[in-house]
Amino acid sequence: MTMPFDGYGLIQEIDVRLTVELGRKNLPLREILTLGENSLVELDRLTDEPLDIMVNGRLIARGEVVAQGNRFAIRILELVGAGTPTAAPASAPQVAAQPGQQPMEERRAPPPTVEQL
Repeated sequence: MTMPFDGYGLIQEIDVRLTVELGRKNLPLREILTLGENSLVELDRLTDEPLDIMVNGRLIARGEVVAQGNRFAIRILELVGAGTPTAAPASAPQVAAQPGQQPMEERRAPPPTVEQL
């Protein structure tokens, strides 16, 4: 029995790792060994530069840190590789819409809010 194609329904429950990169620094091992409490390590990113947001190690967006209650959150400022925020991924299948329905790429769920993350 074959299942009818329902967009991304089957893969939406797969867990992925979302990572926000604050910055980087290459240090020789001798400097790493001298680090202790209250040590400062200057990173390669300026304070007003957007942070990289990655899914499974792949850059997908850039954003900024915000406070959401007593937790940190990320505000998405730019989607990387997308022509517009609602553009379907290049590999997204093009599914013809039934009469009176929007095409599949326009019926995608909105991005999650901070509360959903």
